[in-house]
Amino acid sequence: MEKILCASMLNLPIENMKEEIVELDKSGVDIFHVDIMDGTFVPNFAMSVREIDLIRKLSNRPIDCHMMVMQPRRYIKMMADHGCDIIYIHPEAELIPTETLDQIRALGKKPGIVINPALSLEMVKDILPIVDYVIIMGVNPGFAGRDFMDYLIPKFKELTRYRAEKALAFKIILDGGADERVIRTMYHDVGVEGYVLGKQLLFFQNKPYKDCVDFVRAI
Repeated sequence: MEKILCASMLNLPIENMKEEIVELDKSGVDIFHVDIMDGTFVPNFAMSVREIDLIRKLSNRPIDCHMMVMQPRRYIKMMADHGCDIIYIHPEAELIPTETLDQIRALGKKPGIVINPALSLEMVKDILPIVDYVIIMGVNPGFAGRDFMDYLIPKFKELTRYRAEKALAFKIILDGGADERVIRTMYHDVGVEGYVLGKQLLFFQNKPYKDCVDFVRAI
C-alpha cells in the first residue's frame, strides 16, 4: 500500500508562493491540498481560487479542494472550472449531499467526503459507495498545526475495517496532526494510506521539501 501524500497549501509561505509551489511539485508530493473556508462552517477564512489558479499554472499534479463551507454545491462548478481534480464536501454542510456528490462526478471530477471528529460513521456509510476519497479529520477543522486527537483512532480502524468488509475502493486520508508517530501508527497498524502534510513534517522544516517527502515515505 503506497502512501498518498498531500501538501496542505494552508501552510504555504506567501512571500514567495510561486517558488514554493515549484519546489513542492519537484518534491514528489502526490496532491496539492487546498482548504476553502467561509468563516461560517468553520471559524476561519482560507484560500481562494487565485491560489488554485497559480497551482494549476505551475503543476500538473492533482489538486484537491476541501470545502469547509455551508452549502458547497453553490461553488462546485467554480472549483471544477478552476482546475480542482478532487472535491471534498462535509455531508452535514449540505441539505442533499448525495446530489452534490453526483454533481462533482458529472463534472468529471472525483467526489470525496470529510468526516469531522463529531460525525458518526453511521451517518455516512450509505454514501461511501459513491465517493472516491474519504478524509477523516484528526483534529477539529479550521486551523493549521493542531495536535492529533488519539481518541479518534478507533474511528479510523472502524472505517478501514468497513471498507475491507464491503470491498469498497475509496481512499482514506488523514487530515490534521500528521506527525511521525501518528503516521507510523495509522499506516502500519490501522491501514490508512493518505496523509495531509502540514507544519509537523513538511513546511518550516529548514530542509528541502523533497527530503521531507522522502522521510515520510520511509516511515
